Amino acid sequence: MIAEIDAALPQTQCTRCGYADCHAYAVAVAQGEAGINQCPPGGAEGIQRLAAITGRAALPLSAEHGLEGPLKLALIDEAWCIGCTLCIKACPVDCIVGAPKQMHVVVNEQCTGCELCVPACPVDCISLVSLQPELSGWAAWSGNQADAARERYRFHQLHLARAEQENSARLVAKAEAKLVDLAAASKLTEPSALDAKRAVIEAALARARAKRQG
Repeated sequence: MIAEIDAALPQTQCTRCGYADCHAYAVAVAQGEAGINQCPPGGAEGIQRLAAITGRAALPLSAEHGLEGPLKLALIDEAWCIGCTLCIKACPVDCIVGAPKQMHVVVNEQCTGCELCVPACPVDCISLVSLQPELSGWAAWSGNQADAARERYRFHQLHLARAEQENSARLVAKAEAKLVDLAAASKLTEPSALDAKRAVIEAALARARAKRQG
């Protein structure tokens, strides 16, 4: 049921449902921990889809989680963009391209309208525009777009995991080099001070290795 529910969600990864992503929300719905009316991008039709899958009664969209509305696309004002890359990191589907200290651009065809880039921008240069104000929910967002967004989000997650592993590997290598330096200096430094430093470094190494394995 989790896979079926996840397939019925728009995959905007906006977190407005109260969960980290669409799949997490699907798990919560399948386990009875979340209502079927917490997805504003899916709107009324989305609720009907989830009702058919779960056998639950359809409910009005939860106002606590937002309102159904037209698909909004992010627009970056190039005159104000400082190239900080924070919006790139916030985008769950990697639809913002750019580089440090260079202007960023949103790929409209890939933008899910999640709005997560807006609060991430320190200079408020990102606005949201509606291309078709008369369309909302699944009328504004197709199944093909949802499938493509799901794949881009999966790639985004893999990219984050790989970056975390690479960073952990660098920290481990740096800590191991520090241990070698401490061993070389052991003949010139008070043993108790070296032992304290070595204990701190070895503890950090253990944490880093555990994180990499996890």
